[in-house]
Amino acid sequence: MFKLLKNLNRKDWLLALCCLILVVSQVYFELRMPDYMSQITRLVQTEGSAMEDILINGLYMVGCALASFILMGTAGYFSATVSSNFSMRTRKKLFDKVERLDMAEIKQFSTSSLITRTTNDITQIQMVVAMGLQLMIKAPVTAVWAVFKILGKGWQWSVATAIAVVILLCVIGILSAIVVPKFKIVQKLIDRLNGQTRENLTGIRVVRAFNAEDYQENKFNNTNVKLTKQQIFNQKMFSIMQPTMNMVMHTLTLAIYVIGAILISQSVFADKLTIFSNMVVFSSYSIHVIMSFLMLAIILMMLPRAAVSADRINEVLKTKITIKDGNKDEGIEEGTVEFKNVSFKYPDADEYLLENISFKANKGDIVAFIGSTGSGKSTLINLIPRFYDATDGEVLVDGINVKDYKLEALYNKLGYIPQKAVMFNGTVTSNVSYGENGKDQKDENLIKEAIRVAQATEFVEKMDEGYNGHIAQGGTNVSGGQKQRLAIARAIARQPEIYIFDDSFSALDYKTDAKLRKELKEYTKDATCLIVAQRIGTIMNADKIVVLDEGKIAGIGTHKELLKTCDVYEQIALSQLSKEELENG
Repeated sequence: MFKLLKNLNRKDWLLALCCLILVVSQVYFELRMPDYMSQITRLVQTEGSAMEDILINGLYMVGCALASFILMGTAGYFSATVSSNFSMRTRKKLFDKVERLDMAEIKQFSTSSLITRTTNDITQIQMVVAMGLQLMIKAPVTAVWAVFKILGKGWQWSVATAIAVVILLCVIGILSAIVVPKFKIVQKLIDRLNGQTRENLTGIRVVRAFNAEDYQENKFNNTNVKLTKQQIFNQKMFSIMQPTMNMVMHTLTLAIYVIGAILISQSVFADKLTIFSNMVVFSSYSIHVIMSFLMLAIILMMLPRAAVSADRINEVLKTKITIKDGNKDEGIEEGTVEFKNVSFKYPDADEYLLENISFKANKGDIVAFIGSTGSGKSTLINLIPRFYDATDGEVLVDGINVKDYKLEALYNKLGYIPQKAVMFNGTVTSNVSYGENGKDQKDENLIKEAIRVAQATEFVEKMDEGYNGHIAQGGTNVSGGQKQRLAIARAIARQPEIYIFDDSFSALDYKTDAKLRKELKEYTKDATCLIVAQRIGTIMNADKIVVLDEGKIAGIGTHKELLKTCDVYEQIALSQLSKEELENG
């Protein structure tokens, strides 16, 4: 947890130091009040005392209380500022780290877990920092200062106070030992609860279509009940703390007065007033000592969970990033993509998913990839934008190994359309103009042209507000085919050197698919297009078709060449189109 304190800047440390000074000053004024109370007690019991002296001491007590209140409020403001800044920076650092993780690394953590770590876990630490800057400073300072104040007032009272402190420490230690391991379980259950909620909301259509509401509800309830029971157990354990504190505090007060009464009864008249005054002072200071341990107990109740949260955050922050920036901005060619003996296997996998892949796409070429499900098509093109790095061999873009590029420079060369179109909450225009590509801001005409080429003009102009029409998070207010067309328009608007279509035409009807490919071929004639597809009709006219079978190249050539030379391609083609259609294609 202390490693996260690096996220505090110089200003925060200065505010924390001010908070320390304010808290110590507050403790000073708090502990001055029993002295004035003792003085008032002496004056009241002493014959001939002037009322003016009693009132003056009373005003001093009021002044100390007011000063303590002001200092406590100021310290609270400073600690809240420091904790909020700490939370903001930690959250940003965590978000930035997640943004830079590659696909293999990010799969170590579930989406729900990353959300919990970015929100709930950081909140737990923020609460500890906010309260810790006050209570963790105030408690030990008050305890030590109060002990020094009561030294020499009577060893009998000191023994009673020591016994009370030992009892409190034992209770705190036992409760912490029982509850601390449970907090890890709580955070994991919160992760699972978030994951199930997200899963249910994401798949709500499937849940309803299959009438699985009861199944999903039972699954959610099982986790919810486990979390509730665990939280109830933790709170029950900690609920023992408050009554124990009260019992010890009141018993100690009673013991002080009983011991005081015995001492007074056994003393001579001249000492009775001194013993009575010491008893009043001691009872007040002993309460401060007990209250100090109560404050520590509150922090100790929060620390274990915060420590677990800190470990979870550090787990993400310590994750090593394997996809690192190179140092090159430009290539030695333009618009080329080449694979040289590329093999790839996922981390922790024993077998290669891709083996000895070699081909080259030149500027203006349309290169298509086809194969059965699981043959490695999407994995192959994911090596180009470095979602993963090749295990063996080289992936070259513009004649330079992709590992040597600065990531920003590499991404600016690419227009990527994923297999599952992703839409962000906003407008049609904001989704199409999304992202930076190292060029000037995309203008309105370019956006409209990209939408036209992607065959999306018709439905976009029918939307309320047209190009400024609302797109919901995830594109839930548009169809799958409309989402794909907007995703294609987004890539076109970037005007990249290289287009990567990862099965991006699957949700389109054949008529729209044909129109889009015709427009796209004309619009992107100076760019390189890499297309992953399941439909033969989508790739028949490609300059080069790469056929994959179980991670290996089964054939490379044009449509007509592969029909004659590649059995795998012929089988796929005949499963979709008749022999006449293939020959006329």
